Amino acid sequence: MDVDGVLTDGCIYVSSDGSETKRFSIIDGLGLVKLREAGVKIAWISGRGSEATTKRANELKIEYVVQGRKDKVTALASLLEELNLNAEQAVYMGDDTIDTEAIELAGIGVAVPEAQPEPLAAANYVTVKTGGNGAVREVCNHILSARSQ
Repeated sequence: MDVDGVLTDGCIYVSSDGSETKRFSIIDGLGLVKLREAGVKIAWISGRGSEATTKRANELKIEYVVQGRKDKVTALASLLEELNLNAEQAVYMGDDTIDTEAIELAGIGVAVPEAQPEPLAAANYVTVKTGGNGAVREVCNHILSARSQ
């Protein structure tokens, strides 16, 4: 999944000293922990590097974190190859134009409701909740529910 606009509300707060902060949802975090504990591989692919993203990924023990990659479809394809998975086995969640091809590649492409028109049109599913406000947990719950059937 993408980070900014999916795991966060898409805002970056910059202090006068140049440091940045982001707001991550606790309920999204718990959903990701539940997925990881269920054996689901989780990857974050962000178009920009951020220490806040690194810290949050470390807290949640996200094993695959790719930052500074604007070519998300290539990053996703590389991860799938590394994990010996095919695209049909993947869910990709994004919100901006650079996520569109990754959404199209994945077996299930997801967009948040405030996404740009291109990822919205490409998505198989649009969350009810917004980015940074439970959208990731919504998808986690769907995946966990599908795995238990």
